[in-house]
Amino acid sequence: MIQATDPLHNLAHLSAPQLRRLLTEHLTKQKLGLYWESSAIERDAALNANIVLPRLSEPDSHGLDKLAGPGTPNLIIEGDNFDSLRLLKSTHAGKVRVIYIDPPYNTGNKDWVYNDRYVGQNDRWRHSQWLEFLYQRLMLAKDLLTQDGVIMVSINDENRARLELLMDEVLPGRRIGSFVWRSRTGGNDAKGAFFSDNHEHVLVFGNAGFRFTGDEKSYSMYRFQEGDRVFRLSDLTSPKDMQERPNTYYPIHDSKTDIYYPCNPQRVWAYASKLEINSRFSGDEAAIKAAINGLRGDAIEDFAKKGLIWFPPNQRVETFESLEALRLAIAAKDVPLSGKTALLFDDMPNLEFWVGKKVGYGRPQFKRFKEGLKNENQPISSWLTPRQEDYTLVEGENLPLVGTTEEGSKELQDLMGSKAFPYPKPRSLIQGLLAQASRPGDTVLDFFAGSGTTGHAVLALNALEPDQPARKFILCSSTEATAKESLKNLCRDVCAARIQKVIESDTTLAHNSFAYLQLDKLAPGDAPFDSSCAQVFQLLTLRLGQVARPVPDADRGVKILVQNVGDGVLTVLCHKLTRAALDAMASLPCRQLRVYSTRPATVCEHFAALGREVESLSLQKALLHGQVARKRKQAAVQAAA
Repeated sequence: MIQATDPLHNLAHLSAPQLRRLLTEHLTKQKLGLYWESSAIERDAALNANIVLPRLSEPDSHGLDKLAGPGTPNLIIEGDNFDSLRLLKSTHAGKVRVIYIDPPYNTGNKDWVYNDRYVGQNDRWRHSQWLEFLYQRLMLAKDLLTQDGVIMVSINDENRARLELLMDEVLPGRRIGSFVWRSRTGGNDAKGAFFSDNHEHVLVFGNAGFRFTGDEKSYSMYRFQEGDRVFRLSDLTSPKDMQERPNTYYPIHDSKTDIYYPCNPQRVWAYASKLEINSRFSGDEAAIKAAINGLRGDAIEDFAKKGLIWFPPNQRVETFESLEALRLAIAAKDVPLSGKTALLFDDMPNLEFWVGKKVGYGRPQFKRFKEGLKNENQPISSWLTPRQEDYTLVEGENLPLVGTTEEGSKELQDLMGSKAFPYPKPRSLIQGLLAQASRPGDTVLDFFAGSGTTGHAVLALNALEPDQPARKFILCSSTEATAKESLKNLCRDVCAARIQKVIESDTTLAHNSFAYLQLDKLAPGDAPFDSSCAQVFQLLTLRLGQVARPVPDADRGVKILVQNVGDGVLTVLCHKLTRAALDAMASLPCRQLRVYSTRPATVCEHFAALGREVESLSLQKALLHGQVARKRKQAAVQAAA
């Protein structure tokens, strides 16, 4: 890996094998799709070989004192989001149903940091650094999703194409689509081309089992009744004319009333007719049988026999007693019409057929019964309509109504009393997306949490469904401290402060809580010796129960992690193994004991001498689980031993 501000300057110092390797990598990696100079840019400093351990900050948490001991699943994690994702991969892999992120947009306005410095408009590697920055984080994030999980990413129009190709690299074949969000209603000729960017996108990539909730269908159209069944009417025609589909240009006959209905020459029937097939092959039984067997579905006569064809009552019916009378009616345009199209006309095939027949002037339609619906909801539209344009909404179409960026700024200012965060997304946008993408009890992750709008949206959704299992949130945010603002802490002073204010401002939310976690990094080989009991306890509590809680008082060095009342399994942590700790574990009342310790063999020997079984697990392996590759993990465990 080349490590320089401009890596091309280093080429002269590379050896022949290094140059060959670089050239080979360049040639073999070229393919159709997105390419960025990941080998040429300086590596993201956040990508290190350390392991990440959580540390609970009780003063910055909220509501933990009200919990009897189960802990809280709501987490706010302070630190680089790459480290947060590494931690979550070891504790929440396959547990997150929805990920929503609003990453930096790479506008060149120094709005994001790479390797502790802002990336500006004139940075030669700006786009490659941005892509590499997101790629590394998305690769971790995808492993957190459940089998039916989804990730939604907000992005501006300028960077949408790059990001979509990048997400195709990370989640190939899992693109669902994108929402278009009218982010503002005013105009701004920012590019000097008399063109105003007033919209943004939300890209949606989901695993195979994911689907949006949709909205309940409007049943106002089901206004016809047949016994105790209700139905609506739908068109029986297809968008093909009589030249394109001559085989479906035929009259429909209602055998009960003996009324015939002519076909629209511009929009023929959508279904075949057995009578028309019989007429076409005129007695060739083999050809008729082959044609009928070749039908993709039922013929019009089958639908009529099942009572699925609606024939209009109280319609005009005429009988033309002669061909001359029929032609006079055609000339006067006094024949059945579909819009302005005459259904009987002079040069139509077999005009004589209609002489002496009862001709209906109405149009037969298909009966769609309500109980025949495949689902009770209609799909969500990809068009997100701003509140200011609610008058444009069409009844019966699922067009979500959301706010603009201005609404997000105002809501945050009203809550926090100042402009604490630039351009926050409106809560209505995220809440609307989460209402569609998540279910009660799901875990929602935002690893670019910013001002905490996603957490606010989760709490608001829970308040609307008080009788349902609560959704959980995980918010990852950095301090964004700089040399000039060394004490700046966006995560604590904006994100966590906002969530606390939301909880305290509404009595219906007063029962909510969150744990504020900070991150420590240790070398894999040092982790078993340098990690504190509090760090290990928090890591295992997150992994085993997806909750965080204060470290309980130790019973002679033994801390209870999880107690499964149902099967009597008790899981404990013994950070420092002593004789007192062994005796304390032996006295615990449980059907089965599971122990994490630095000396699992000693624990096994002690319980074997007592004639008891125990599941003894290595604390070293537990610390490295999910964060260190297998070869490095084996080396670290051997070094610790």
